[in-house]
Amino acid sequence: MFRSNVRGHYSLTRTMLPLLRKSLGQIVFVNSSAGLRSPTNAGQFSATQNAFRSTADSLRDEVNADGIRVLNIFPGRTATPRMEKLFAKEGRACKPELLRQPEDVAEMVTHSLRLPRTAEVTDINIRPMQKSY
Repeated sequence: MFRSNVRGHYSLTRTMLPLLRKSLGQIVFVNSSAGLRSPTNAGQFSATQNAFRSTADSLRDEVNADGIRVLNIFPGRTATPRMEKLFAKEGRACKPELLRQPEDVAEMVTHSLRLPRTAEVTDINIRPMQKSY
């Protein structure tokens, strides 16, 4: 779990840093809300997501001087096939209309990336208006 949820992101980002520096790129990490709190029976997963968040925060401090912005987004449960499987595993009905819609998450990310370079959004935590979980 650590290898895929933390080390993989870290390695890919480190590999891409020279290109990101050259092009003044931006980095967006899509994280889990489990990186902000530790739900019951998800301690190991939460630990990896917290490590992922900490890696992004540290990276931001390293690359901001190079003109690279780093955004952490915590979209929570979003209407995707993965969430349908998670609800099924939990033995609950999935109500996609009450979950975040992928296009809403994409809109938040693109809006943040379009800001003038004098500003940086560091974290976005999105929740649904009505909870289905």
